Amino acid sequence: MHLTVLGAGPAYSDRLGSTGAAYLIRDGEEALLLDLGQGSFPALARAVDPARLRGVAVSHLHPDHFIDLVPLRHYLRYECQPPARVTVHGPAGIDDRLDALHDDDTFSSAALDVEPLTEGRREIGPYALEARRVTHTADSYAFRVSTEDEPGLVYSGDCGRAADLVPLVRPGDVLLVEVSFGPGPVSPGAQHLDAPAVARLAVATRPARVLLTHLQMGFDPPATVEAVRDGWSGPVELVEPGFETPIAG
Repeated sequence: MHLTVLGAGPAYSDRLGSTGAAYLIRDGEEALLLDLGQGSFPALARAVDPARLRGVAVSHLHPDHFIDLVPLRHYLRYECQPPARVTVHGPAGIDDRLDALHDDDTFSSAALDVEPLTEGRREIGPYALEARRVTHTADSYAFRVSTEDEPGLVYSGDCGRAADLVPLVRPGDVLLVEVSFGPGPVSPGAQHLDAPAVARLAVATRPARVLLTHLQMGFDPPATVEAVRDGWSGPVELVEPGFETPIAG
């Protein structure tokens, strides 16, 4: 498996080029996408033919994680001849939100086949996708993606409680984890993580590497990385759009 970061930004940012969450996983010609936040569709379209996606798994219904399903739908409907379709695995009601946004109750169904997410494992082409609820919205998920018995990628989505991720992570996995509040602390009532929480999670689960993402505006990237290293001795880095790395093999 190979990971390409298409977008790693939070809901708002002053960093030019910062786009919403979007993480492309490829195994040969087989492509799976985790989230598709604001502004990330152009990077997707440059990386692969979006019509060839095995699926899109959406972690939760905040626009910085799913709103570029709109240009994906348009691409499939109007750019592809004949029109193409892609399956979206997302929280219940994702199609209703897109339909309501366009005042069209057939908007999503014209190109997107929506499969409601539940906890557990599902097969998507060559990938095993394991979903687990996490503390954020009322219906938010983290994912583990793997092929056969290889180490996997664990993606936190947005998560306010690091312990929710522990059951997903196997030793040797790559942990792609939000660090919204940088070195910390997390603002009261915000359901996100900071660097000390990520470090404690890494110590508890022993991933091969930690990839930090979703850093909010106002927090210093180097200080955030160092704050994780203060509590965990393994490899850690902050990812940006264009970052690529093998996951297994």
